[in-house]
Amino acid sequence: MLGRCERGMRGRGMTLLVLVTSGALALAGCDDKPAAPQQPAAPPPTVMVTRVALQPISQGAEIIGRVEAVDKVDIRARVTGFLVSRHFTEGDSVKAGDLLFTLEQPPFAAEVALRQAQVERAEADLRNATLQVQRGRELVRTNNIPQSTLDERIAAEGEAKGSRDAALAQLEQARIQYGYTEIRVPFDGRAGRSPISPGNLVGPDSGVLVTVVREDPIRVSFPVTQRDLLRVRREAAGRAREGMLVRARLPDGTLMEPPGRLEFIDVAANRSTDSVLVQAMLPNPDRLLTDGQAVAVVIEAATPVEAMVIPQSAIQVDQQGAFVLVVGADNKVEVKRVTTSPGPGGRVVVTQGLEVGQLIIVEGSQRARPGQPVTTRVEEPPPTGAVPTDARRGG
Repeated sequence: MLGRCERGMRGRGMTLLVLVTSGALALAGCDDKPAAPQQPAAPPPTVMVTRVALQPISQGAEIIGRVEAVDKVDIRARVTGFLVSRHFTEGDSVKAGDLLFTLEQPPFAAEVALRQAQVERAEADLRNATLQVQRGRELVRTNNIPQSTLDERIAAEGEAKGSRDAALAQLEQARIQYGYTEIRVPFDGRAGRSPISPGNLVGPDSGVLVTVVREDPIRVSFPVTQRDLLRVRREAAGRAREGMLVRARLPDGTLMEPPGRLEFIDVAANRSTDSVLVQAMLPNPDRLLTDGQAVAVVIEAATPVEAMVIPQSAIQVDQQGAFVLVVGADNKVEVKRVTTSPGPGGRVVVTQGLEVGQLIIVEGSQRARPGQPVTTRVEEPPPTGAVPTDARRGG
């Protein structure tokens, strides 16, 4: 009985020894395998950065306005007659005094001749009456005629003088009517379309023959809120109209040069809109602005101020507000909270949160993480010339 137990225990011991030996050999076999190579660390992401710098800008506002011609006249016939000829091409420039239309002149010339003849006859009557008075005075002195006769001759002289003056007035009126047969331009401008052709009978009731407008300079009227007007006046350092410039923004986005200046600010505000009507005079040598068109007007301070201007692409927004990613020490990314205001086209003005000389990320921010290093490429700085802000607002 005991012998069988010992043999059983000795058998189990041999089995355990075999298993332990096999495990050791297996572990030894594992130690002999080469270790797997480690993956190299990814290089820092590359981002485009720009250096924060001060740039002169002119703070202002953009409003929708309406272009108005400084001078505009509807040319009409002042006398009735047949339209003989037209002396201009529609749409062309005209100078003050240029002949536009000629009406039929012979009837008016004949009237002038008739009135001239009446003046000559009246002057002859006056001369005769004057001589009769002179003779009457001599005859009265010698008692050859009574005083009453002299008085009658003096009265006749006065009547002849009145007839002469009336004839002169009628002659002048005839000459004026004759002058109206030639219709001329009152000022330099541009002629519009003429709806009446030569050969038609025209007169004061015939309507407009042509419209002439002066387009250089030209006026722009626009409403400005009290808030915007106050802000621009403060930017103008208290110099009111003289400290503000006005430019028109063309449909392609460019600003007209040279700028104009304010010429009128209404004394009363519109109670429904809390806005004030403002008028500006703009140079328009190339006739880019036309009477009646709507145009965006940029009103800004004449004296630029220096501000930190950065690209719009650098600004990011989360629940806490606007921020930018700054490349700081050891090329590591940092988050900077900023306060901004509208700036020139495609850019913003930073009023708080940044310092001059800092590098901010403008491209590749999606690959940058706060606290991680990055490889930087510097963007070329913008031009340093003063540029107006782009604070757009509908009028």
